[in-house]
Amino acid sequence: MHDIKFKALYFLKGYIFFLPLFFFISCWGPGQKKQNRLQYASSPYLKEHADNPVDWYEWGEEALNKAKKENKPLLISIGYASCHWCHVMEKESFMDTAVARVMNENFICIKVDREERPDIDNIYMNALQLLSGNTGWPLNAFALPDGKPFYAGTYYTRKSWINLLKEVSKSYHIRYKLVETQAQALVNGIAEEDELLINTLQSKQESAPIDTKGLYESIYQQTDHQNGGFKGAPKFPTPALAEFMLQQYYISGNKEALDLATTTLKKMALGGIYDQVGGGFARYATDSLWRIPHFEKMLYDNGLLVSAYAHAYEITKDNFYKKVISETLDFIDHSLAAPGGGYYSSLNADSEDGEGDYYSWKKESFDRITGGDKIMASYFNVAQLGNWAPAKNILYANQIPAEFAALNQLDPGAFSSKLMVVRDNLYKERNKRTRPTIDTKIITSWNAILLKAYTDAYAATGAEAYLTKAIACAGFLEKQLIAEDGSIKRNYKDGKAMIGGFLDDYAWTAAAFIRLYETNFDTHWLTIARQVTEHAVKKFFNNKTNLFYYAEKQTDLVVRKTEIFDDAIPSSNAVLAKVLFTLGTVYDDTLYTNRGVQMYRSVEERVKRTPRYYLQWCSLAYFLSAGNYEVVIMGKEALKKNKELQQTYLPTSIIMGSTHDETLPMLANKLPKDKTLIYVCTGKVCKRPEEEARNALEQLNSRKERDIKRN
Repeated sequence: MHDIKFKALYFLKGYIFFLPLFFFISCWGPGQKKQNRLQYASSPYLKEHADNPVDWYEWGEEALNKAKKENKPLLISIGYASCHWCHVMEKESFMDTAVARVMNENFICIKVDREERPDIDNIYMNALQLLSGNTGWPLNAFALPDGKPFYAGTYYTRKSWINLLKEVSKSYHIRYKLVETQAQALVNGIAEEDELLINTLQSKQESAPIDTKGLYESIYQQTDHQNGGFKGAPKFPTPALAEFMLQQYYISGNKEALDLATTTLKKMALGGIYDQVGGGFARYATDSLWRIPHFEKMLYDNGLLVSAYAHAYEITKDNFYKKVISETLDFIDHSLAAPGGGYYSSLNADSEDGEGDYYSWKKESFDRITGGDKIMASYFNVAQLGNWAPAKNILYANQIPAEFAALNQLDPGAFSSKLMVVRDNLYKERNKRTRPTIDTKIITSWNAILLKAYTDAYAATGAEAYLTKAIACAGFLEKQLIAEDGSIKRNYKDGKAMIGGFLDDYAWTAAAFIRLYETNFDTHWLTIARQVTEHAVKKFFNNKTNLFYYAEKQTDLVVRKTEIFDDAIPSSNAVLAKVLFTLGTVYDDTLYTNRGVQMYRSVEERVKRTPRYYLQWCSLAYFLSAGNYEVVIMGKEALKKNKELQQTYLPTSIIMGSTHDETLPMLANKLPKDKTLIYVCTGKVCKRPEEEARNALEQLNSRKERDIKRN
């Protein structure tokens, strides 16, 4: 996927010596109810393995010291609560006493929740990529007692797993020097990415124009113009792609970009990846048409998608997007809301009936609920033989309701009303089934993503309930996960926050609190955003690369990584770069604005080579180069005018304001006595203030059109 990966794989291939992959069908043995030490873990995923006969450890000094003392390799098994194949491997192998005996006698076994410890997952996933070019979970890595990996794989059947365990243990003791050599080579390959960052650091001055030539064209060529998203399958939502295309349309007027964004968003919301009964998006589709989902539902996916649909609604005013926003946030409130304002992590893919069975329908049960309505069966593509598995149907649509009604010569209003009744009846019937389990840990960055989604939904729709939810979520994060010095904890469970935050926790929290300030002009949130950012600068910044490490310095990890690629969640460095630029603008701090620009300079050449994998950086590049605007709203009706203004999509504007005197540099001396004024500024130079939001928007549009012509 990335040039660094292929280079490292070439370097390592001479050292891969005992790596046969075994995939045979087998059965699993009896389990035990005796609890191992994972019963004390904070992670629900780790607790699920507390009844395994495997002598599991959590990652930490206890396990590493025991491995060194007994001269045993580490077996590091990484997964997460909503991972289907993680559960399969547990049932087949980790619950089997014979398999557990081989594991316990030959290895120090460590279980890791990748969502709690993405820093650990990142290292061993890199090892897997270097060895095989593959990714996936469960991730099973073998390492020296000091944590250096020498082999990694994903899912194995019981028989292949036992064979591999014996082969690895034998090689460790008989051919240790070769194993040690491979481990060091892997660590060098993992660390090489950061070395390349240092070597390719750009020396351009901040004042030099940022070159965005070719970024859009390269990305667009790899997209599926008919079905949206990127070409091929499996198909991931990639909200950053829709956001990039919407931004392109705003900046350049490129209708092609808007068409791709709207095609992507509509096809997803009509497909099986979207829960047609209960709302909310699954992790990804296994096909290229968005029809068959991989069924787990993640908080971060849904939060990122709500923001994308909110921005699409601001541009198009298409009520279909507004409906998706409402249904998705309803799903989150009903299924993932925790007491106190926070939100749980995910909904499992599996239930007692099997993977995805909670969401599927047999034709007979569907007909019973709908009264045998052929129109409804046609709309949802329900077939007697099934459209997913034998006699099992995943509900999806081919057209939005109004288009379907027109094609079938139905009254659109009557069909839409009937559809709502049918969905409600299906939802009530489905609630009688055993629901998939919820991963009840609360992750800071994912909650921050949802906080931003609520503010974006409020801005787009004007629904006050969304702003109320956003403020409650912000209050939860402030109270439970953010310390007075700006430091952040990663997770919250059972009234405790334990693990230190990672860069994504800092970046997304700061971004979300800035967005909340832009919405309600409460400088309290802005102050916290600055404190969080300053702590990140102190603890994570690498002055050799002008970028931020993903984790604070730790002695028990073999490599300290820098995250620059977009993954399921966009790059935290890219998010933080925009945070720094925004804070620098608001506080008139050139150190921050320059650092935000220089962060992009550090990755610019890599972004140009493969922009598809750097969508958040590409959006930042256009934000920095297109000419961004400061919008200041001052006066008694500042909040009302702001609400009117932000119903329009404004991706290159930084919005500030107050109903009273304020000390922020851009707001000083701008408070009128008896009216509310809106200032549209560029580089702190403002045009004539306007009293009406529509007139301020005309100023923004005229400047935007001028910038388009100039570019």
